[in-house]
Amino acid sequence: MSAAIVVSPLARIGEMAARHKCRSMLSLMANGHDFSRPGVIDPARHLTLRMNDIAFAGSGKLVAPEAFHVEEIIRFARAADGPMLVHCWMGVSRSPAAALIAALARTPVLDDRALAKALRAASPFATPNARLIALGDEALDRKGRLAEAVRAIGRGRDCQLNLPFVLEPQRLFDDGGDVAATLKFS
Repeated sequence: MSAAIVVSPLARIGEMAARHKCRSMLSLMANGHDFSRPGVIDPARHLTLRMNDIAFAGSGKLVAPEAFHVEEIIRFARAADGPMLVHCWMGVSRSPAAALIAALARTPVLDDRALAKALRAASPFATPNARLIALGDEALDRKGRLAEAVRAIGRGRDCQLNLPFVLEPQRLFDDGGDVAATLKFS
């Protein structure tokens, strides 16, 4: 079964990595958005994927999420052990989408709807990037279940910056599938 996935905006990655004893970190940032990796994360356990938070094929300077980005998320998530930190600029769209993909990559038997509901319960602000979700659904052979589950939870509330949150897919099993039991606010 899988370990916790911590989702955070960039501004709080150091705090979240230390607090949750994260051993690996996935960064989803646009080109030119440089940042410092927290010292508690080994550089060999850090993957940075460069993409903009857009839901359509990019043009000009914008880089859309593509299938190869999703394949890298899946590969990284499956290789990671222990708590994993996933972040983007605001923690609202790219990182929640990547967290769902990572959870399903680590534990394919998870129910898509229960996982999406756990995400919504953990973060009323999260609005997973639709393009990443569609690509993840396809790459993980979810047959539309992931995309439908994310559509069912709807758009998150507007915010300036999301609060960090933790998805604990293991608890979907430990607590008999009770979505409320998966909550862990940071």
